[in-house]
Amino acid sequence: MPSTDASTHTGEGPVPRADEGAEDTLDLQLSGDLLSLLRAGDPPHGPWPDARSYSGGDLLDSPGAWEPVATPAGTFQLVPVDIDRDLALISHWMNDPAVAAFWELSGADSVTGAHLRPQLDGDGRSIPCLGVLDGTPMSYWEIYRADLDPLARHYPARPHDTGLHLLIGGVADRGHGTGTTLLRAVSDLVLDNRAQCTRVVAEPDLRNTPSVSAFLGAGFRFSAELDLPGKRAALMIRDRSLREVL
Repeated sequence: MPSTDASTHTGEGPVPRADEGAEDTLDLQLSGDLLSLLRAGDPPHGPWPDARSYSGGDLLDSPGAWEPVATPAGTFQLVPVDIDRDLALISHWMNDPAVAAFWELSGADSVTGAHLRPQLDGDGRSIPCLGVLDGTPMSYWEIYRADLDPLARHYPARPHDTGLHLLIGGVADRGHGTGTTLLRAVSDLVLDNRAQCTRVVAEPDLRNTPSVSAFLGAGFRFSAELDLPGKRAALMIRDRSLREVL
């Protein structure tokens, strides 16, 4: 990400999801009924759907139902991805060279679709969302259970640790501090809506210095360097206990 937003526009390349292959699935028994993601069926014309009309998997306390929040950049809300409505837009963002360098999902829409579908069809441990600012989709997010993810093999995970992946899609939305602003807003949303979560975590590529800086500006602390598949990462953590201080 360039400047403080670089973490948002380049994003951080995601660790392979736990449902992308049996060898990457943590050996955990999940209890309770897991709700399917509800998707909006309307194309993106007219008013953007109210996020409160969505629900999500129990594992993440329904990010799509979280209230919109006021930020210095505008009113922001998370809207769960609908693949029919959103695939072309997300694929367009993924083919930005600055984004592709870290997400490695450039190419045809089918490449992006293959990344999205396991999350949408999974058990709710990872929920892809559009970030909608003042009614306009402008970023892509993955809210995921870091403690149920392959990432948990690489750091001392705690129950309900919640991870973030982010990219800011449009060039016009980069370079103005938007990334830092939204990282703080979304991590606040996680802590406000997930009572059992004590930490929000992220693992941006260490080469992406502006991304690491954006997380630091949003109240995350640098915890460790991690050797992950395909990258050396900075483990960034935002602690609930330090939230009012930072």
